[in-house]
Amino acid sequence: MFFGTYTPKLDEKGRLFLPAKFRDQLTEGLVVTRGQERCLTVWSLGDFAKLTDRLADAPVTNKGTRDYVRMLFAAASQEVPDKQGRINIPAPLREYASLRKECVVIGSMNRVEIWDPAAWATYSEEQEQKFSEISDEVFPGI
Repeated sequence: MFFGTYTPKLDEKGRLFLPAKFRDQLTEGLVVTRGQERCLTVWSLGDFAKLTDRLADAPVTNKGTRDYVRMLFAAASQEVPDKQGRINIPAPLREYASLRKECVVIGSMNRVEIWDPAAWATYSEEQEQKFSEISDEVFPGI
């Protein structure tokens, strides 16, 4: 499980130091790809395989399924952290998420998200009030 907020930097070669608390779960490899709201999503290989299995069961006759699969997989990059815990973030993905040097890396249950700091600040601020409002939707009856 991934949780917490961290602020690593991209180096001059476009590599990101994974937070130390995330490294053990990702040492075998990972997939980084587009996420929603213009962030990047990092999946362990196992969780990406589970996602792939679910998508394989979705009907390809559905345009939404085709569109989602194309966008997710066209941008996906399989990476293995180096001995220092760095992963390469390919240039098209850095561009998609507007990543320069500073980054915000958050744990999001079974995945990691990488955000541009300004985008994360805006998103987080917008969602703060909704967080309490949607708790009944997410956990009805609790």
